[in-house]
Amino acid sequence: MSAHLDDAALLAAELLARRWLPRQHPKVKRALIDAELWAATQERLAHVGLRLIDNLYADHVSVALLRGAESAVFGEAGLNSHNNIDLPRDAVSLLVVLWALIVLPKRERQAARAASQHGDEQNDMFGKDRPMPTAASVSPLVSYKALLADFGVQLGKKTRLDTNLKRLENNGFIVRKGEDIAEGPLLDLLLDYDALAPRILQGALGDVLAQAKELIGNLPLAITHPQQEELAELPDDSDTPDESEA
Repeated sequence: MSAHLDDAALLAAELLARRWLPRQHPKVKRALIDAELWAATQERLAHVGLRLIDNLYADHVSVALLRGAESAVFGEAGLNSHNNIDLPRDAVSLLVVLWALIVLPKRERQAARAASQHGDEQNDMFGKDRPMPTAASVSPLVSYKALLADFGVQLGKKTRLDTNLKRLENNGFIVRKGEDIAEGPLLDLLLDYDALAPRILQGALGDVLAQAKELIGNLPLAITHPQQEELAELPDDSDTPDESEA
């Protein structure tokens, strides 16, 4: 193999080294508008059982296993598991809650702004294409205190919640900003919106979100009305979930 690496190989190598790259990264920006470079990068990654994943609603790109490689890598037991990055069950529950609190309203805002911009363009003689609003510009912040108040009992109370938030942060799903929790690079990339959104909106969590929206006119309580007063620290749950179930 030649010691010279072409652009596709360099982009694939950087994605493998860094796990994700922002859409504004020079190599990624070029690949997003250069179909040949995109295809070449996909081909390079496919040689090692990976694929490049991109989402118009996300601010980053990343890599994931090809479907055909999943069973060989994880085995049947891994494929039937609730996750393949060794998160305990309560951490997966927390991930789904945060996904619902952040991604669902973010997508709604992006779609609304895109529709509004489209309407403006119809009245603009010199209208031009405008990009989808970035995730950073419309992604809501979740108050840690409100999350603890709303879901702390169900998610293992303070100590367990803090531990699992750290796990999610280390895996790139969230970013901590002081007392707030923000969308991480992988939250809207690695969780399948088309599969997850209907299950949430039509399930028990959907009822909770709907009630919050009915009461305050927006989704959800943890985003729009974080408590101002200091919350008394909840006692730890002595019966913490067994991580061996992950």
